[in-house]
Amino acid sequence: MKIAAIAFNTFREAIRDRILYSLLAFALAMLGGSVILSTLSVGGEARIIKDLGLAAIGLVGTLIAVFIGVGLVYKEVERRTLYTIITKPIRRLDFIVGKFLGLGLTLAVSVAIMAVGLLLLASPIEARLTWELLLPVALTFLKLMVVTAIAVLFSTFSTPTLSAIFTLALVVVGSLAEDLKLFASTFGGPVLQTALVALYLVLPNLATLDIGGRVVHGLPVPAAAAGLAAAYALTYVAALLAAAVWIFQYRDFK
Repeated sequence: MKIAAIAFNTFREAIRDRILYSLLAFALAMLGGSVILSTLSVGGEARIIKDLGLAAIGLVGTLIAVFIGVGLVYKEVERRTLYTIITKPIRRLDFIVGKFLGLGLTLAVSVAIMAVGLLLLASPIEARLTWELLLPVALTFLKLMVVTAIAVLFSTFSTPTLSAIFTLALVVVGSLAEDLKLFASTFGGPVLQTALVALYLVLPNLATLDIGGRVVHGLPVPAAAAGLAAAYALTYVAALLAAAVWIFQYRDFK
């Protein structure tokens, strides 16, 4: 109940943030721009709209997760509202999880709005409802939950600026995780290979959640692979939140 109340308050604050509407407007503009670009192609209109649409959902969702997520804890400290909260019978675990779920709900609504826009643009061109886009959208949402958990983790001990830099850096590295592993196996010596493989195992592998390219080009996506990717994301989120709660638990606010 306490977690739900914190999550709802976080959602309510997030939807009042003007940056959210600016980013959503940017996403819808990108979707509209994909229609114009598709007219330059012959026979590939639907593919361009799907490709750019999924890219817009991932990009804008990441920006929302980072720029709102990094301030979740810091703003409460700055406003000194956190000092009131921690004096009440509310566990710090409830506070962190509630904040995370509140932003997760904001992202769910934002992704749903963008996904509806993409379906409305892509479906008429193929004269059918393009349901297959829902799977990459769902995995993109899980990727955004991982990004949100990273942002919340950094927000428990750092400033919003540094948290944003650290989170964006991890997003970039996580998106290139498979390339990092390939580089290690191709060019690295034993020591470099061990170091890069260790990094590959520890850092978030966001590339496993990006199946948009396969769906757009009509390639099959095995259900087992999608299920494993979803399980990986949820496990990683749980680990990040556990670390965030542990750090926040021992932080002194006196």
